[in-house]
Amino acid sequence: MYDYLQNKLLPDKMNYIFLDEIQHVHDFEKVVDSLFIKDNVDLYLTGSNAYFLSGEIATLLTGRYVQLNMLPLSFKEFVEWHKQNDLFTDRADMFNKYLQSSFPYTLFTSDDLERMEYLRGIYSTIVLTDIVTRLEVHDVPVLERVIRTLFSDIGSPISIKKLPILYKVIITRQITKRLIVT
Repeated sequence: MYDYLQNKLLPDKMNYIFLDEIQHVHDFEKVVDSLFIKDNVDLYLTGSNAYFLSGEIATLLTGRYVQLNMLPLSFKEFVEWHKQNDLFTDRADMFNKYLQSSFPYTLFTSDDLERMEYLRGIYSTIVLTDIVTRLEVHDVPVLERVIRTLFSDIGSPISIKKLPILYKVIITRQITKRLIVT
């Protein structure tokens, strides 16, 4: 990858390089490191929450990066956007809409099916790709049951003691699988 990018760089101009989902490229850190030292390269990396928030990338790029977290809108931002676009109704209605989704993209969807597909995509990416891969979860259905239970109890204090059966199943299965594998 480094040779490919090096051949594309224009020596007398600023080169803007965008590398998406870079964590999937073997030894990408070396490529990124070598590009960071070039004066004519402005480098942007995007990727999985699981990798980039793990601290590993921070260690590799210490002092040479700015991390921007893409978060859902706050309720205040959600209401302000609706007011700016003459779509504000009342606070109760806004709150109900906010609970359906606070991701910016969904503000531009009027179709419930499109909105749900988008939200399922986010869920699949974060849970089924990032978490399962990063944490090497072997029993995805159990993880999904835990997530459904947690989602059904949003707004309530959560503790491990509150979900003893599910956690016991997960821990037992992971320990059993690790013992069998090793």
